[in-house]
Formats: sequence, C-alpha cells, structure tokens
Amino acid sequence: MTCGRRRLPAPGVLAGPAHPHRCVAAPWSSATPIDTRCLGRLLPSGGVNDGVYVGNAGKDAALDRGWLLGHFKDSGDPRHSEDVEIKWGVHPRGDTRAQWVTGERRTALLVLISGRFRVQLPHRDVVLQQQGDYIVWGHGTDHSWVAEEESVVLTVRWPSVPGYAVTAMEP
Repeated sequence: MTCGRRRLPAPGVLAGPAHPHRCVAAPWSSATPIDTRCLGRLLPSGGVNDGVYVGNAGKDAALDRGWLLGHFKDSGDPRHSEDVEIKWGVHPRGDTRAQWVTGERRTALLVLISGRFRVQLPHRDVVLQQQGDYIVWGHGTDHSWVAEEESVVLTVRWPSVPGYAVTAMEP
C-alpha cells in the first residue's frame, strides 16, 4: 500500500524506527490504494511540522485576504518571506481593486487559474481569459484590476515589502 509515493508497512505491521510511516502529498490515481492514516496529514490546512507547512490554497487564502506567503506572516512561520509574496485570489464577478497601485517597487506575475480577469495598466488593459494566461509587470508599473467573471488568479510578487495593503479590498 502507498501513501503518496512512499511504500507503507504491510497491514498489521506497526510503523516504527525501522519502518517509519511518512505521508507525502503527491498525485495518485483512484486505482492506487491509499492508507487512510495519511489523509488527515495531507489535506487539512495549518499543519506545521519541522519547518514544513502543508495547506490548501483555497482554505488558507480565505484566512488572510488571499495571501499564502510573504513578509506579513509571522517570522516563525515557514510561509514568512522577505523575498516573495504569493496570493491565491478568488474574485467574484465584478470585483474591482479598491484603488490603483502607484509607485510600484515590486515585480509581479499574475496567472489566471479560472474565469476572466482584466489587468488595467496606464496605457492599456490586458484581459486574461484562458487558463494559464499570465502577465508580468515590473517596477514603476501602476496597475489595477477587475474580475470580469468569477475568477481565481495566482499572484507572485517580489520582493515582499510593506506599504501596498488596501484597507477595503486587496488584489
């Protein structure tokens, strides 16, 4: 029997130092036997063990305006980073950034997971409409956005610096 990619002890054999039971999140097919002892450790958010965080983007994002990783996480959290920010943005149709970002000091990558999402730039708009469409912008590029349909986007920004939070809604 397997748990992720690891082989588990045969049923009835206790896991111990000689056969440690370790669960590793990995894709598997419905035909692959899964040891149910793994499920509780693979799926729920909030699991921190030995500097490793296992979570679910949809669940964790809902707790912090979409942000999964960045300078704003507690310093002891493996998701704390001064180098990069990652956001799982879930936006209902018509959702709009509360105000334009001006004086941008970061580089950003925004990838469309689902929906239709418009990124507004000073001299043009870019519409992301197929899964995997993305846009990258750099230092000094003012921007805003609107979800033209219910959308999920993954945003990666670097470096992670304070000063861009909007009190109403955040991208």
